Amino acid sequence: MKAKNSKETKGNPELIEALEAIEKEKDISKDILIEAIQNSLLAACKDQFGKSDNVRVTLDENTGEFHVYQDKTVVEEVEDDTLQMSLIEAEAKHGVTEPGAVVSLEVTPKNFGRISAQKAKQVVVQKIREEERKVLFDQYYTKERDIITGTVQRYNGGSYTINIGKIDTILTEAEQVKTERFRSHEKIKLYVTEVRDTTRGPRITVSRTHPELVKRLFEAEVAEIQSGVVEIKSVSREPGSRSKIAVYSYNPDVDSVGACVGVNGIRVNTIVEELRGEKIDIVEWNENPAIFIEHALSPSRVLAVTVDTEEKTASVIVPDYQLSLAIGKEGQNARLAARLTGYKIDIKSETQNVEG
Repeated sequence: MKAKNSKETKGNPELIEALEAIEKEKDISKDILIEAIQNSLLAACKDQFGKSDNVRVTLDENTGEFHVYQDKTVVEEVEDDTLQMSLIEAEAKHGVTEPGAVVSLEVTPKNFGRISAQKAKQVVVQKIREEERKVLFDQYYTKERDIITGTVQRYNGGSYTINIGKIDTILTEAEQVKTERFRSHEKIKLYVTEVRDTTRGPRITVSRTHPELVKRLFEAEVAEIQSGVVEIKSVSREPGSRSKIAVYSYNPDVDSVGACVGVNGIRVNTIVEELRGEKIDIVEWNENPAIFIEHALSPSRVLAVTVDTEEKTASVIVPDYQLSLAIGKEGQNARLAARLTGYKIDIKSETQNVEG
């Protein structure tokens, strides 16, 4: 049962119009905004009524009027007058004769119109910020573990500030390739390692050193990878110097390495240019680890490979004149091959093998 007081609140049709406009422009539901405003006003009422468990705030969606109601349960003996009403009072004032009934009293404060207007404005502004931040986060979250194009803004304290659309991100010194330098307004590709939601908006962590950057660049450049005809099996990288990428096609008519190289090397050269001259070895993956390791040690020639699949180790024999090429400068070729295959590789020349 509702029991109305003579208190009146002024209508606020402008509020309803504003909420409807926000719903259209910002794509934020009017119902969500109204609920947020009501909850905010309910919290404000708690100070006045001691408790908010039995207090309700309603909004007339036609007039914009707010009203406050307090529900009290009818009891024979009152223990808490903020929650209960005596049977004697309920019968005398509201004609209620049964214990357990609930009487709704309108308790809208006299200054509630001013309070509600202030709260509504605060809540709407906050909700708009929250929703815009959420939309922005959702937009960039889809880019996590993918590449994104950014525009270099400035270099400061060892880090680059990069604009990536609606927000800026920082390419830290730790995520930079030491040999790379960028000019202001230059466009570069970045690998998004993480997207985090914060009170100040999404925080995007980006990298130019991550091995997945090479993988994503090939995925973007090679149509056969996009269609699933060619698959990238693994990537190993020493940023700024050299990368190895293992590819495979389940279609025997498709040359997986050739597809990634492109006609006259156009595809791989596009990626090398993006990586500022980083060398890239493209090798064919094979389910036989011995053959895969042989491919991985490209461009050197391999005579024999013996593998221990349980220990994940391999012994490789190469021609004497190929030993330095197989190992690579400062061991780079062997290191990259080991990371690419997942095997610890021991390389010996023919002479060393015979002597051993």
